[in-house]
Amino acid sequence: MFKKILIANRGEIALRVIRTCKEIGIKTVAVYSTADAESLHVRFADEAVCIGPPASSESYLKMSAILAAAEITNADAIHPGYGFLSENAKFSKLCEEHNIKFIGASAEMISRMGDKASARATMKEAGVPTIPGSDGLLDTLEEAEKLADEMGYPVMLKATAGGGGKGMRAVWEKENLKDNWDSARQEAFASFGNDAMYMEKLIEEPRHIEIQVIGDSFGKACHLSERDCSVQRRHQKLTEEAPSPFMTPQLRKKMGDAAVKAAEFIKYEGAGTVEFLVDKHKNFYFMEMNTRIQVEHPITEQVIDYDLIFEQIKVAAGIPISGKNYLPKLHSIECRINAEDPYKDFRPSPGKITTLHIPGGHGVRVDSHVYAGYTIPPNYDSMIAKLITTAQTREEAINKMRRALDEFVIEGIETTIPFHRQLMDHPDYISGNYTTKFMEDFELLPKE
Repeated sequence: MFKKILIANRGEIALRVIRTCKEIGIKTVAVYSTADAESLHVRFADEAVCIGPPASSESYLKMSAILAAAEITNADAIHPGYGFLSENAKFSKLCEEHNIKFIGASAEMISRMGDKASARATMKEAGVPTIPGSDGLLDTLEEAEKLADEMGYPVMLKATAGGGGKGMRAVWEKENLKDNWDSARQEAFASFGNDAMYMEKLIEEPRHIEIQVIGDSFGKACHLSERDCSVQRRHQKLTEEAPSPFMTPQLRKKMGDAAVKAAEFIKYEGAGTVEFLVDKHKNFYFMEMNTRIQVEHPITEQVIDYDLIFEQIKVAAGIPISGKNYLPKLHSIECRINAEDPYKDFRPSPGKITTLHIPGGHGVRVDSHVYAGYTIPPNYDSMIAKLITTAQTREEAINKMRRALDEFVIEGIETTIPFHRQLMDHPDYISGNYTTKFMEDFELLPKE
């Protein structure tokens, strides 16, 4: 087992990793930018190293600074959390070269799954259902036009290096293909330095359902059931739940088996998520694989009573998994609390938190790094807390979430709490009748 783990991240996920490490007796090292000097992950780690100025490119994305911090503190492993360097093949490889264990996927695995076109081809080879589309990258607009005519509209253009909705365009009619092709490529190049595109058939009325998997270094994998992440805005998840209200035991078995087959086919090591689009007829199609811990991992932990961070650490240390699949015993919902103003098109709202009251009680969990007096820097992602409620049934979990949101007080900045409170009263959400298009028709009621 590792003696000391450096957490190459910030905020709530850094604090989350520190907590598990403390519980199992592993020393921790926090790294931080000057903007994060007052963050709780810095306070609660055993050691802390400043790695640069506020800009991510000069701190949390600066590999040389992080590796130097690991070496001067004698850390024998690095946990990357999510975001930043968690799916960076070069960083994974550098850790290996410096004899520091990267608690995540290998460089080869990240490269294989990080490129969307390559991942799709791999899954097709593994026998996992994939969305009809191009066999590889599209070199020209003419190729795209020919394929779209063959498949029939609507189609989805996607950047192979994409993420967070960048470089994605839905095309409903032939005459709109050229404009979307040009704008998607421009956006992809600006965001990722790579304008390579591929195309898929657009799945109508889709749900975004993902399966959590764990694989060990002995070629064995298991799944930990599903999460429904369909409530999204601009391809960014707002709330998630486990299990999915759309799921049936038969569909869960099929999707779980497919996810395990995918993980074992590529000999996946670590915690990963196989993401699927599911149509209204319960046909499911591989979308992508995330080779890291997910923001929404707590709801899986809650419904099966399982510490995913501990499991990541054990697998990285060479300990085999049990190999059994897990089914949800409870129902859990997560609301991402962001420092954004939902009444102003979710505009970021950094600044000082003057008052904070965290909800509590049975079945309520809050993962957060903020406190009264803490100043949220404008340099990073706007998520400041995850509110998770867990109960015997979905209805009870929603009722508990309403109560917890009413109790959650954050003053000094704007947050998405009012949005989530209205979401919990929305008839389509209450009935579980929602798709990834849900937010297109959602109207926020005026402030009381």
